[in-house]
Amino acid sequence: MTRQVTATGTTGAAAERALRQKLVDRRAPTQQGITADTTMTKLAAHWLAFLREEGRIEATTVNEYERVLANVVLPELGGLRLRELTTSRLDVFLVRLRSISTSRQRKAKVVLSAMLGLAVRHDALTVNLVQQTSRVHRQRSEPRSLTLADLVGVREALRAWAAKERPGPKASSDLADIIDLMLATGARIGEVLAVRWADVELNATRPSLTIKGTIKTEAGKGTYRKASPKSDASVRTVVLPGFAIAVLERRRASAPGDPNAPVFPTRNGTWQQVNNVERRWRQVRKDTGLEWVTPHTFRKTVATLIAERVDAETASQQLGHSSPAITREFYISKPAIAADVAHVLDELAASPDPGTGRILGE
Repeated sequence: MTRQVTATGTTGAAAERALRQKLVDRRAPTQQGITADTTMTKLAAHWLAFLREEGRIEATTVNEYERVLANVVLPELGGLRLRELTTSRLDVFLVRLRSISTSRQRKAKVVLSAMLGLAVRHDALTVNLVQQTSRVHRQRSEPRSLTLADLVGVREALRAWAAKERPGPKASSDLADIIDLMLATGARIGEVLAVRWADVELNATRPSLTIKGTIKTEAGKGTYRKASPKSDASVRTVVLPGFAIAVLERRRASAPGDPNAPVFPTRNGTWQQVNNVERRWRQVRKDTGLEWVTPHTFRKTVATLIAERVDAETASQQLGHSSPAITREFYISKPAIAADVAHVLDELAASPDPGTGRILGE
């Protein structure tokens, strides 16, 4: 289809220059309403609508993307049209975010790259400019797990918190039991809170627990149990140690007969929120020297212990990771001292037999 393009100027030469520039900037029209003249604010709305309609990404993740756009990206870039974007402009924006927070920089780059990817697919841009910006460098921190002495401190802090006088109903043993089950399984906190009595098998020869759900909280939807955990690899059955069996048997004695009831319900019998449990733990650990311990630390502790006693592959399976590489890099603490091979290295100090050249004692 032939289209006429016009431009104006104060002189004929100026009009011709304006026309040539207009032809350079011109993009073919698209069917989705995304063009080179679309603003970043409008592109963000298109992208979020696409994600929600596609339904491939968790609603909570889409909501987080929307929050990052509203608070970080759009206040500065929202008024720009796609044709006004340059790699240098985006790079300066992202590098400036690094001085505030590496996490904020990383999240902004993720949403910007995905948004511009949509613009490329709709022919509003020819390349994704974000992919040419500086890499996000995160400071690597070594995984830190709990020692047995640390665990003694954790349990003492839990007992002291439960016994503390405070207004309102007396604190329950829920939090201590939740932490024990995290230590017994290596499960995520949302996975533990999503365990139903139907998922527990205490009468088998090898008592076990099947992890096949997680807890989600969404605005307008409330807190609910999602019938699948983080990934396909996260669905797993783990054999329970003795201390976890004791916790579950005690709780089952006072539990309702409904197999779909939560093992760790609220006082009203509903699903507990992850944020509420995390907030309670922050109250417990306050002024105890355990401020560095998060619910994820219990998961790292399980991974480290299994890797030391068995291997990283087994630790990865216990945690529900898709690859042992993830477990090694982010979950297993390095030992304070390398493996004791001093007796092997002692051979290097021996004198060779003059006749054979072999190390004496071989």
